[in-house]
Amino acid sequence: MQKKMPRVILAASIVLMGSANAFARHAKVAGDLEGKDPNSTVDVIVQFQAGAAGVQDQQTRKVVVRGGKLSSDLGLVRSGGVRVGAYRIAAGVLEDLANEPDVVFISPDRPVKGTLEYAVPAVNANIAWFYGWSGAGVGVAVIDSGVSNMSQMSIKGYNRVVYSQSFVPNTKPDDEYGHGTHVMGIVGGDGDKSDARFFGVAPGVNIINLRVLDKTGAGTDSQVIAAIQRAIQLKAQYNIRVINLSLGRAVFESYTLDPLCQAVEAAWKAGIVVVVAAGNEGRNNSAQTNGYGTIAAPGNDPYVITVGAMKTQGTPSRVDDLIASYSSKGPTLIDHIVKPDLVAPGNRVVSLLGGGHTLDRLYPGNTVLSQYFRLSGTSMATPVVSGAVALLLQAQPGLTPDQVKARLMKTAYKTFPVSSSTTDAVTNQTFVSYYDIFTVGAGYLDVAAALANHDLAVGVAVSPTAVYVPATNSVTLAGTPVPAGTQALWGSQSLWGSQSLWGSQSLWGSSVFLAGSQSLWGSQALWGSSTAAGFNSLWGSQSIWGSSNLASSESLGVTINGEQ
Repeated sequence: MQKKMPRVILAASIVLMGSANAFARHAKVAGDLEGKDPNSTVDVIVQFQAGAAGVQDQQTRKVVVRGGKLSSDLGLVRSGGVRVGAYRIAAGVLEDLANEPDVVFISPDRPVKGTLEYAVPAVNANIAWFYGWSGAGVGVAVIDSGVSNMSQMSIKGYNRVVYSQSFVPNTKPDDEYGHGTHVMGIVGGDGDKSDARFFGVAPGVNIINLRVLDKTGAGTDSQVIAAIQRAIQLKAQYNIRVINLSLGRAVFESYTLDPLCQAVEAAWKAGIVVVVAAGNEGRNNSAQTNGYGTIAAPGNDPYVITVGAMKTQGTPSRVDDLIASYSSKGPTLIDHIVKPDLVAPGNRVVSLLGGGHTLDRLYPGNTVLSQYFRLSGTSMATPVVSGAVALLLQAQPGLTPDQVKARLMKTAYKTFPVSSSTTDAVTNQTFVSYYDIFTVGAGYLDVAAALANHDLAVGVAVSPTAVYVPATNSVTLAGTPVPAGTQALWGSQSLWGSQSLWGSQSLWGSSVFLAGSQSLWGSQALWGSSTAAGFNSLWGSQSIWGSSNLASSESLGVTINGEQ
């Protein structure tokens, strides 16, 4: 082991793209498809009720007879028995297609984008190394912009990028953008090119490189879904236990209909822990919600581990760490799922880059050493958690995804200030962050505490739902629906009750979560009814909680330098 306190790595963020119409004219057609020129051609994802082998061809013919063409049969079947396919078809026939009884939902093939210096000691990962845990033997699927400089992922000549495939048409799996290489380095960089200064969290993992983003960091739902499907297929061959998704897009419908969410659920139920970036819209006040309700998809899915970003303040100790004001906050749009689940270091993080990528050409001033780069965002916090999951699974390979999620949430560090503020150096605007459940989730990742804990959760670790109670003007937690015959483990009032997972002082104290509390919300009470950020804007039918959504028109993109 190196005596130096290792530092880690990075990645970049997520993008909320476009906006949706407030009301869809057809219940089975996504709102952002309504109003299209009927003569225009659109790329869509159609979810069909699954059936016998011959039914699949019959369903495709229903699209073909309407002038459509199958782009790719994604083949994912969710718990409700639904088959997913990507098609190109005229917008004018979508409602007619939706009238077919076996069509469940039609949505656009939406665009997605990619959304550790001091980070390792901040989450106590170096303590895991001391006991010999490096993630060795665990496969982590990095679904991103590809991986370059693969020689930097080797130990004694053994290449740890064990599989590579591109889902971007006419490209190789090499990284042209730079984002995926950063993410890879956070998960498992071995510090070879930095004289042991910059390590990944799990420097012994195997990387499965699945490219879905092009040289500008853009991709589509269908490409991500195809990559997730491939990871499931390769699970046994490469012991894929973790999928890292440092990418995303806006929420347009309930997670129960969103094909991207259904894909991550399929991976979760196949035994793969899915870790997703929360997004970087925490400063977005376009709906007068002070950044609440800005979690990106598929981080809005209740199964996955959704990660927000912390600032290490340039010190190895976590006691002075603060939330990054740009880190997206929950609850999620439409379903009101409590997110993020965890927070981890994500600001001004140093990671592998190499050279010749879009990011280092655009931002040469962020170069650190010759093959490392500094970026900020929840995309960088996400692979910190993915690396932690790999360490935990190497130590206890029998853990299920639900047990991993519960363990990380229960053992998370839960001591925070009531609030903190930061001032943007360019705009001189000050942003105040409160350390409530929608900002920091269950707390700050603590790898050593998770490894030291041996509790085994029994049940499904779906994140709960936030329920507004008008009679008391307050918010409570409720169980999120789970498959018949199973139980959400948060419902247990013994080992896994709300108090043990989220704590009681900083997260659920009366000064934090009561509507209109002067100590937290003051005149800008998020849950109140008399302010611009109150009941009508947050919970009304025309708000982010109703049939419309908050889909920012500005790119979440890459937070280049982050907060100081």
